[in-house]
Amino acid sequence: MTTQTMTDTAPPSNDGGLAADESTFAPAMRLLGGQTKADVRTLYGVLRTIDDLVDEDDPRAPERVAALERWARGGGGGRADSPEAHALSALAERHPLPREQLLDFCRGMRHDIARATIADEQDFDRYCQQAGGSVGIVLAVLLGVAGPDEQRAKQGMAALGRAMQVTNILRDIDEDLANRRVYISHSAIERFGFPSPGAREQLLREHIARADALYEEGLPAIGLLARGRQAMALSAALYREILRQIEREGFGREAGRVVVPLERRKLLANHHQRAIMTTRANTRPRRERKGDR
Repeated sequence: MTTQTMTDTAPPSNDGGLAADESTFAPAMRLLGGQTKADVRTLYGVLRTIDDLVDEDDPRAPERVAALERWARGGGGGRADSPEAHALSALAERHPLPREQLLDFCRGMRHDIARATIADEQDFDRYCQQAGGSVGIVLAVLLGVAGPDEQRAKQGMAALGRAMQVTNILRDIDEDLANRRVYISHSAIERFGFPSPGAREQLLREHIARADALYEEGLPAIGLLARGRQAMALSAALYREILRQIEREGFGREAGRVVVPLERRKLLANHHQRAIMTTRANTRPRRERKGDR
């Protein structure tokens, strides 16, 4: 079974930086530069590869998750015995990777492998932290957080990670159901009914509000990062737009994976680029003009 490699999944495009089939993160990735871009691509590749193996029920998935766990725990003398562990070993030479967060990510992957149930909202929040919030914290370390704002930045990035995970769950609800995976909690299903097409508006409204609150909680953390602030802002905007698309499409009236139209994504990316240019122009030191004293 073919899995995506540990690289950015989309080639450069000539349509404003967006291609119809690229990942939501790819346009933001292109705003990064130098070693930061390489490091973020490595992290993305590691986690995406593991996630794809798990999602596709690849028979290699349990052992690859176990190898990542061994590396994160420092077992085997810190020996890297999988492609993902090798990549993270190189990354750890430049960054103090929070290994407990990587273990938390693995707990989320084991949940998926086991097709474990989510009983209530506490379970739901825990899973979203494992699968998404943990990634936000690791990413915060790669982008630089230190000093008195370090904890606030990590907490905010964790909230953004959880927001994106809730967004993933709502976007992929039918695809997951087809693969016998249910990420909506049993308690929510008891309140709103099974999330079948045309019968899940209230359930989606509640979860969209939850995700929006997490985005609002997490967005201020972007300004606390040492690097990659523009990339993170664009990534959050593009991801949050998935929620708006769910609303535009009638809150799951029809079955299928929710996709923001390419033109809409291009519009958001262009708006973001104009905002960056305006900010740079407003913060550039004014040249001394004739007659100025």
